[in-house]
Amino acid sequence: MTTRNSAAASSKARTRRQPTDRPEDERLSVGSSFGYGLQHVLTMYGGIIAVPLIVGQAAGLSTTDIGVLIAAALFMGGLATLLQTIGIPFFGSQLPLVQGVSFASVATMVAIVTTGGGLPAVFGAVIASAAIGLLIAPIFSKIVRFFPPVVTGTVITTIGLTLMPVAANWAMGGNRKAEDYGSVANIGLAGITLALVLLLSKVGSATISRLSILLAIVIGTVVAVITGMANFSKVGDGPIVAFPTPFALGMPTFEIAAIISMVIVVLVILTETMADILAVGEIVGTKTDSKRIAAGLRADMVSSLVAPVFGSFTQSAFAQNVGLVAVTKIKSRYVVAAGGVILVLLGLLPVMGRVVGAVPTAVLGGAGIVLFGTVAASGIRTLAKVEYRNNMNLIIVAASIGFGMIPIAAPTFYDRFPTWFATIFHSGISSAAIMAILLNLLFNHLKAGNSENQSVFAAGTGRVIREEDLARLAEGDRVENGRLIDCHGNEVPLDTGMTPIQPAGKAEGH
Repeated sequence: MTTRNSAAASSKARTRRQPTDRPEDERLSVGSSFGYGLQHVLTMYGGIIAVPLIVGQAAGLSTTDIGVLIAAALFMGGLATLLQTIGIPFFGSQLPLVQGVSFASVATMVAIVTTGGGLPAVFGAVIASAAIGLLIAPIFSKIVRFFPPVVTGTVITTIGLTLMPVAANWAMGGNRKAEDYGSVANIGLAGITLALVLLLSKVGSATISRLSILLAIVIGTVVAVITGMANFSKVGDGPIVAFPTPFALGMPTFEIAAIISMVIVVLVILTETMADILAVGEIVGTKTDSKRIAAGLRADMVSSLVAPVFGSFTQSAFAQNVGLVAVTKIKSRYVVAAGGVILVLLGLLPVMGRVVGAVPTAVLGGAGIVLFGTVAASGIRTLAKVEYRNNMNLIIVAASIGFGMIPIAAPTFYDRFPTWFATIFHSGISSAAIMAILLNLLFNHLKAGNSENQSVFAAGTGRVIREEDLARLAEGDRVENGRLIDCHGNEVPLDTGMTPIQPAGKAEGH
């Protein structure tokens, strides 16, 4: 009996150790999962509490009520993350994506609050717009075939570039009205954290290297405490445990103008979330088809639909955490799910939230420089796969990234435009995505009028083969009828990522 039990246990152990078909399905130990999950929470914590802070202050709420908004944001962000990562039928992309309150909705919600509608009108607009978004999510997912590497690479690069001002603001202190904003002390603390990330990433231990972001944040916070730049004295103030009360800040009201404004925001959020799903899919190295994208968008919208019940707002994927996946190489969705559990606990245990909230913003800024830069680097890596000879792909990339940088370089650029237009194009991510999709359609799908070498941009890059690809070729390998045949006469399969296998000679993106 003992022998059979031992054999059964050994068999189960072997089963658990078997590699999965999808990289995101890898399971780590509980300790490792929550350690890496905490990194995700620390990375997005500043962003997730910023929205309730801004909206609460605009609504004239007391400190206690703003605390309710923050707790609700953490609680709902955790639940939304669990839905997105673990998933249920038709809901959840099952990818390592962290969810939280979308920053894209801040300007619109502040406008609703300040024009007399108050928070109840915001909650009503979020519910109604999320319901509409839930209905149109499958339509958005069908356009995935219009996202070849020339589009996805452009959008991923833009995501990283548009996040850099966030990292810079954090490094300067985060609060523009503070006396020490932009001080040498704040930027120096960010610099120390950045140096720690780089140093810990270089050490021989793989575990330390993967935990470099978390360790750098912890050590940076210790340095801040020693130098008097961090204050944990108020951690004990307030309740230890508190469950978000449904409709604690008022029942929602439904106003047509507010709903229309939020529907426009939802369209932007759907665009950005789809870009994040494609980005993390590219980084993880897994398939992201229209079915999976639709499930991810539905998870976004159903979370947004429920969020106002607990006093929170529209939910979206956090782009900065995509960078953390790229840096740590931890692709497991269960790690991010562990982060979701931590967020739920932070929402239920305000004292834990106050501990994390005491981490100096400058420390997060130093880590953010690496995280957000990694997102841009991932996009550049995707763009390296694109064929630029005898097509207009180079000008698609150039125009789209340039268009996406306009609201970053000049935040007031669209202030005199209609509100709906400014809402859409004020986001550099949605600006670049829209331009890249339209230009890809114009040049690579609507081919009427196209010609060889249409402009000087068409011949901008010659045809090359990468050194690492050449090194994989063996004596006797050859090309026959557009197929690569190895020295044994077997066809070598082509790894084309998210695009279908194309015959030799056709440009990627066509």
